[in-house]
Amino acid sequence: MDSQTSQPSQASPSPHSFQVDLRGLVDLLSHHLYSSPKVYLRELLQNAVDAITARRAEQPDAPATVRLHAAGGTLRVEDSGIGLTESDVHSLLATIGRSSKRDDGIQAARSDFLGQFGIGLLACFVVAERIRVVSRSARTPDAAPVEWTATDDGSYTVRTLPHEARTEPGTTVHLVARAGAGEWLTEERVRSLARDFGSLLPYDVRVGDEAVANLPAPWDRAHPSPATRRVALAGHCRELFGFTPLDSIELNVPLAGVRGVAYVLPTAVSPAQRASHRVHLKGMLLTERAEQLLPDWAFFVRCVLDTDSLRPTASRESLYEDETLAAVREALGERIRSWLTGLAAGDPERLAAFLSVHHLGVKSLARHDNEMLRTMLPWLPFETTDGRLSLEEFALRHPVVHFTRTVEEYRQVAPIASAQGIGVVNGGYTYDSELVEALPSVRPGSVVAELDADTVTAHLDAIDPAEELALSGFLAAARAKLDPLGCDVSLRAFHPLSVPALHLDDRAARHEQARAEAEEHADDLWAGILGSLRGSAPRARLVLNHLNPLIRRISSLRDPELIGTATESLYGQALLMAQRPLQPADSALLNRAFIGLLEWATHTDTGEDDRG
Repeated sequence: MDSQTSQPSQASPSPHSFQVDLRGLVDLLSHHLYSSPKVYLRELLQNAVDAITARRAEQPDAPATVRLHAAGGTLRVEDSGIGLTESDVHSLLATIGRSSKRDDGIQAARSDFLGQFGIGLLACFVVAERIRVVSRSARTPDAAPVEWTATDDGSYTVRTLPHEARTEPGTTVHLVARAGAGEWLTEERVRSLARDFGSLLPYDVRVGDEAVANLPAPWDRAHPSPATRRVALAGHCRELFGFTPLDSIELNVPLAGVRGVAYVLPTAVSPAQRASHRVHLKGMLLTERAEQLLPDWAFFVRCVLDTDSLRPTASRESLYEDETLAAVREALGERIRSWLTGLAAGDPERLAAFLSVHHLGVKSLARHDNEMLRTMLPWLPFETTDGRLSLEEFALRHPVVHFTRTVEEYRQVAPIASAQGIGVVNGGYTYDSELVEALPSVRPGSVVAELDADTVTAHLDAIDPAEELALSGFLAAARAKLDPLGCDVSLRAFHPLSVPALHLDDRAARHEQARAEAEEHADDLWAGILGSLRGSAPRARLVLNHLNPLIRRISSLRDPELIGTATESLYGQALLMAQRPLQPADSALLNRAFIGLLEWATHTDTGEDDRG
């Protein structure tokens, strides 16, 4: 081997440029970056508006017009912006990823521009097979107009034109539709898209002779009174979102560069439903599906706003999650919070109408915000044994605010607790138990206690020991019947008299019952594992009401089989009264007890008069 070739080369390798497959890149844009081909028109409007902004930075009195003309599968967009020279065309239009906003002459004014990523005309290839740009520079008035023509195969040509080809500075973009995309370049579609994207643009934008912009923005218009303003904004909401709002909330946050309005939904929605909002960036519609704009608890509003501070993603169809967006989200949340406290202070009727629909959203906010809880305390409704009341009113009636953590527990104890004078709040609904527990933090001196089966039993009157002893045989037969069900039987005296029996258990008892049922049906391995998890939780209890006439008659029975059937009937009736979901074993018990009672009622040995 030649010694010269055995040595590594000392020469630096020659650099190579990336080769871009334009058709592949356009396919990537249309299928993965952009949600719809309609964004091509936003890119055209954006480029035109940015060009005008750049020219006005140097010539404040320069005209500010954008004209769109669509016909026969073609579109022409004319602007009176800064324009381009031939060197600009080679540098900017023909280099993918290069933005005119990086040009040294424009950099200082970059914050005034809509575009930030330099994708520009490339998006137009989503709907066009050929793009032709004719431009004349306002910076270099003596430069000849220049024409740049590109096709979707990645090739382009550049040539200079006679001065008379374009006498005024600015740019005209000509598009020719690609196969199957002609509908996107019809006059009707172009007008609709221009209105949607450009309704808040600050310049004179027209499709044909029809103006696109609708300024000032609805939230910036003057009205003779607050009432007429609300009516006007309600009309805007119907036009934009398709519903008549309960109310509108001003979203004026100058420090965050935000102006807009939030509309309160007239119907309840799930807190888990992601709200979609319309966001304009310096007048241009950025997205109508912004989800992260407001705090999660503000799911009861839909908003539309214009901002000059938020940063768009590369597709310019959503917002970039950064510190600025977090600050704006917090500021907008504060505006909605202020609106709620304002209603509480000055317009209780509108607040009541709002809470009747969206109390869940306010409760979600109040559980994390003591000030909001303190403000809303007289208004937020809760289900209680005294009816539907606020916590404030309920606490005034009861020195101890008892609550249950589940709806099931509340249904078990509510009738009996109410008869015993125990006030109970149903904390089983979303956020309610958390808010009840937070009550002492905003209402010093309040006492809050969770109500369980033991507390209820403690409020029931014990019967005379001699009477209980006399009924020991009856109680033993009843306990033997319900023991396989994991339920004890006790005798108490309580009101109302119409309730013969009360089924009481707690979560620990239910968990133990579920474990026992699973152990019973498991194989040896799992039965051993579940057996090791056996707890010492108290069992469920069937409390018989000694004051009830039916219980007195049943307790006088002597037939153990009949006592068992009657006990099963009382057990099933107590489950139904508590609105407990019935397990298959419970349903079988109810059926067995019903049939047993029918057989007893129709059985005879010596004739009809000797039954029983």
